[in-house]
Amino acid sequence: MPETILIADDDLDIREYVRLNLALEQFETLEAGDGEEALSLAISKKPDLVLLDAMMPRMDGFEVCRRMRRDVRTSGIGIIMVTARSLSSERVVGLTAGADDYIVKPFDPMELIARVRTTLRRSREMRDVNPLTGLPGNAAIQAELQRRVMEGEPFGLMYVDLDNFKSYNDHYGFARGDAALLFLSSLLQEAVVKFDPENAFVGHIGGDDFALMCRAELVKAIGDQIIAEFDEGIRDLYDPLDRDRGFITVLDRRNQAQDFPITSVSIGVASNVHREIGSHWEASEIATETKQFAKKKEGSILVFDRRTSVGERA
Repeated sequence: MPETILIADDDLDIREYVRLNLALEQFETLEAGDGEEALSLAISKKPDLVLLDAMMPRMDGFEVCRRMRRDVRTSGIGIIMVTARSLSSERVVGLTAGADDYIVKPFDPMELIARVRTTLRRSREMRDVNPLTGLPGNAAIQAELQRRVMEGEPFGLMYVDLDNFKSYNDHYGFARGDAALLFLSSLLQEAVVKFDPENAFVGHIGGDDFALMCRAELVKAIGDQIIAEFDEGIRDLYDPLDRDRGFITVLDRRNQAQDFPITSVSIGVASNVHREIGSHWEASEIATETKQFAKKKEGSILVFDRRTSVGERA
């Protein structure tokens, strides 16, 4: 599958020049004529790389870069800043804003392609992402969790899991199962963008398990929104008959019919507000225990671990 490059430049001739050279190397391209359009396309289309002109109308490239790096939906996308000036100070600004590389106009096509390929390769090597959702995977989740534990600031770790997902997947097939996972993924990202865009982190552990980290005081607001939006939207992923009666019927291993209710979402929360957490392993264990407790309840639920020491009841 060809990789996609977003070309963001207010000069139409430059965009066409870059597009033609990238097309010769079998890259797909998107184009934006100003900073706001570039940011919008980066969020909606999630290209593999952005060639970002420093000076554009409505929002300059440096600000686009900063916002992309702060947004969970675009933080992992490769960025090459393009500048018309070779001032070292401008390069420093671009790299400080979060760019992976920079190139100075006018540039040679061979240099452009070389920098694009290098940045894409580096991004692939550094990114640990789930192939379905594009969210960071286990290695990135554990690294981010360890960072928060070591910094000691109040945080919440939310383990998010779908209830009765296997029966849904068996009944409707993998394609619709993937659609349910993508639906939940989008809700998690929308919630953190609304409440904690510069601090929150969303990752995909695997299957129907997700992790979300945010400031401790925002856990309830984020969790409540996820549950409300999920319970309202998941019904649209069921056939009308199943949706109206509120369950699906699936044959078990003994070929006996068993009814399963509409899929719900269970969220278990670990936090360092009420107890000291010494490692990412400990935080993960607490969140896992709390999520398992949540899954014993019917319907969608958000459960907090309020123990002050190991061994107490949640």
